[in-house]
Amino acid sequence: MAYDLVVIGSGPGGYVCAVKAAQLGLKVAVVEKRSTYGGTCLNVGCIPSKALLHASEMFHQAAHGMDALGVEVAAPTLNLDKMMAHKDATVKSNVDGVSFLFKKNKIDGFQGTGKIVSAGKVSVTGEDGKVQELETKNIVIATGSDVAGIPGVNVEIDEKVIVSSTGAIALDKVPQNLVVVGGGVIGLELGSVWMRLGAKVTVVEYLDNILGGMDGEVSKQFQRMLAKQGMTFNLGAKVTGVEKSGDGAKVTFEPVKGGEAQTIDADVVLISTGRKPYTAGLGLEEAGVALDARGRVEIDGKFKTNVEGIYAIGDVVKGPMLAHKAEDEGVALAEILAGQHGHVNYDVIPGVVYTQPEVASVGKTEEELKAAGIAYKVGKFPFTANGRARAMLATDGFVKILADKETDRVLGGHIVGFGAGEMIHEIAVLMEFGGSSEDLGRTCHAHPTMSEAVKEAALGTFFKPIHM
Repeated sequence: MAYDLVVIGSGPGGYVCAVKAAQLGLKVAVVEKRSTYGGTCLNVGCIPSKALLHASEMFHQAAHGMDALGVEVAAPTLNLDKMMAHKDATVKSNVDGVSFLFKKNKIDGFQGTGKIVSAGKVSVTGEDGKVQELETKNIVIATGSDVAGIPGVNVEIDEKVIVSSTGAIALDKVPQNLVVVGGGVIGLELGSVWMRLGAKVTVVEYLDNILGGMDGEVSKQFQRMLAKQGMTFNLGAKVTGVEKSGDGAKVTFEPVKGGEAQTIDADVVLISTGRKPYTAGLGLEEAGVALDARGRVEIDGKFKTNVEGIYAIGDVVKGPMLAHKAEDEGVALAEILAGQHGHVNYDVIPGVVYTQPEVASVGKTEEELKAAGIAYKVGKFPFTANGRARAMLATDGFVKILADKETDRVLGGHIVGFGAGEMIHEIAVLMEFGGSSEDLGRTCHAHPTMSEAVKEAALGTFFKPIHM
């Protein structure tokens, strides 16, 4: 059977691209090497980690956060097997949902390893070694990313003692000491899970700050919050060795700026130093598909590679490695292939760290605006001055809005606080329509809500907040 489109990979980019293309009338097939659809995100990434984040937050809340509200309960007992069962059930419901979407939209799914034979042909090798070939007008590479490891250091990840995020969501007991190599989103999220469940967590980060390209003020304040919760940080530290030792492991690191090396013991070491595009075994070299210096598939403004009829989206191409960025690219590409005008606004892609409190960001940081020489103004409002936050004992954090000094157009928004990942979207919508801080500040917000802090920050950007 000939297809209009064959998508290799069924993660958020791939399955969304397939569904949208089918909705637009194209005949679509998806090739997936896993036994279940959904890619890294649904199977071992975004979804299971959020299940554990929520469950561990409830455990911690029961143990430490209810007495002040007049709710007196006995100390909770952790049933890790049951918590993991909740995670697994959450994963199953989501991957089953993707299967349902494929059936509903008459998308053919092929289980096996996909390889581009040439423009217009994809081979699928099943677990039994049998190969079948699919003919198609268009091919989309949506194979996502894999664990990057530590540059210059040979680390053997066994997913038991030395783990990636995959192993970190499936530990069979709470480690006494967990060392997290990398102070980015994945490391902080999973580190916070195990810290709440009882582990002593130490983060070793190469940079002088956590969360890489996040707004500097947000990064510093958030690190203080995590430190107050019990997380230990070694910043500006270069890891030179990770090796098993007895039942655990040893991590050796030294100051990036020079100095004596240190070695710390751990029951479990989480390697969370970022991810790299997954292109192995796809036949890209044989098909003549060009990669850039960082191993990403090179594309033009319409997701097209240098080979006619072959496209790429998601983690395997340039841009932030975010599931929702991949989804938007998938939708835009499906629209382009159907003769429409798909487009992604890369200036308005929110990012969220699902810790407690959450961190959310959209648009530019202060550092980026300074580097670009753009004159801007800042409005900030703390949750300590928000009525709903006080009522919920959720006063950690603040909202910060950045706007063009001359036009008042909002250029960026940053939130640290309870529910930040939900609140960031009104700033994203405002920016999508080119709105100003005055537009946001003059929009009526329900009282009492956490979102009033967003309004107050906007008021502070163009004039003055009311409640501070």
